[in-house]
Amino acid sequence: MQPKTEMSAHMKFPAGLYGVTPEWNDALRLEDAVRAAARGGMRALQLRHKTADTALRHKLGSHMRDVCQELGVVFLINDDWRLAKEIGADGVHLGRDDETPAIVRKEIGPEMLIGVSCYADPLRAQRFIESGVAYIAFGAMFASRTKPLAPPAPLSVLQTGREICLALPQPRPAVVAIGGIDTSNAKQIYQAGADAIAVVGGLFLADDIEAAARALSNSFSID
Repeated sequence: MQPKTEMSAHMKFPAGLYGVTPEWNDALRLEDAVRAAARGGMRALQLRHKTADTALRHKLGSHMRDVCQELGVVFLINDDWRLAKEIGADGVHLGRDDETPAIVRKEIGPEMLIGVSCYADPLRAQRFIESGVAYIAFGAMFASRTKPLAPPAPLSVLQTGREICLALPQPRPAVVAIGGIDTSNAKQIYQAGADAIAVVGGLFLADDIEAAARALSNSFSID
């Protein structure tokens, strides 16, 4: 068992590799993949399953919560703050169509983490930082199989987001990049200003998940 993942001393969210699950229904298949990714250095996981019904989301969420607690991986639920609160996840990720971080913060209390999609909009990030978010996520940075219609975000938005966050008291929000990231471009994302990379296909659809996780993690300088 790996030691409990600690937040960076100066950030609210772990730096490095942030896995986002593919839409798999098999909890044991997902567990095997998550364990492999954790062995390779993944430090946080988001359960993302847009097409699952309530019962399946609860089953997968509860199962992965236990696995992530064992592995010391920070665990978030996509969109559904009610499920995140019910099962005791570490946090929730909110997108454009979800309730605002300010509303969700009132419901989940001060301890749970909130991550928010900011696309290519630093002003959106700055607005939501006031709600105490753990990270601001920009993307899609590259063409994405998960979100093929997502508009592109320029690399420059990562540096802008970083400047916003560095001006805040510590621990500050992390800057997360998402969208089409794999071992061929992860280093470029780090150099552009991201603290963490959120990866779906480049991690969980790799032939060797552990090796992909290690290569992605090694592309990043983790504080």
